Amino acid sequence: MTTGLLTVIDMQRVFADPDSPWASPRFTEAAAGVRRLLPAFGNRVTFTRFVAPRTPEGAWRAYYEQWPFALRPPDSELWRLTDEFADRARHVLDASTFGKWTPELARRATPEGRLVLAGVSTDCCVLSTALAAADAGVEVLVVADACAGADDDSHAKALHLLDLYRPLIRVTTVAELLEETT
Repeated sequence: MTTGLLTVIDMQRVFADPDSPWASPRFTEAAAGVRRLLPAFGNRVTFTRFVAPRTPEGAWRAYYEQWPFALRPPDSELWRLTDEFADRARHVLDASTFGKWTPELARRATPEGRLVLAGVSTDCCVLSTALAAADAGVEVLVVADACAGADDDSHAKALHLLDLYRPLIRVTTVAELLEETT
């Protein structure tokens, strides 16, 4: 088994549906990488969901003026995990922020001190989570081929930026990570 906590960020319908304004074009490829990772982590997996706040405050008001379709309650269809992950998600953490480094995720990751990140979007929620966790002193591994960005260029730029934070953050692949366990 691989060490650390696998955190699968926002593998939700709103990012999977090609007709969604927030669709991630490589969602299917990222999902394939996540599926390969899950067995190596057993029950040390947390899925996250981005959900809209009941009432946006501060700069979030302008954000939701730009994306009014997203102002739906947490049980709305668009916020659900995709079918392939909904049944596998034993532990789900909801957050109305891009970064998922919440006190709850920190408690789950702290015992081993290693956070492995996969999911969408590399250039938004994955990036925001990685930076906050690294600032908290947690070793962060971002699995490039189990992530997807808003587009290929944004994905590549985010991975490059994240790799500048070595040794706090390391970009890796599914194969490299799984090889560490053998």
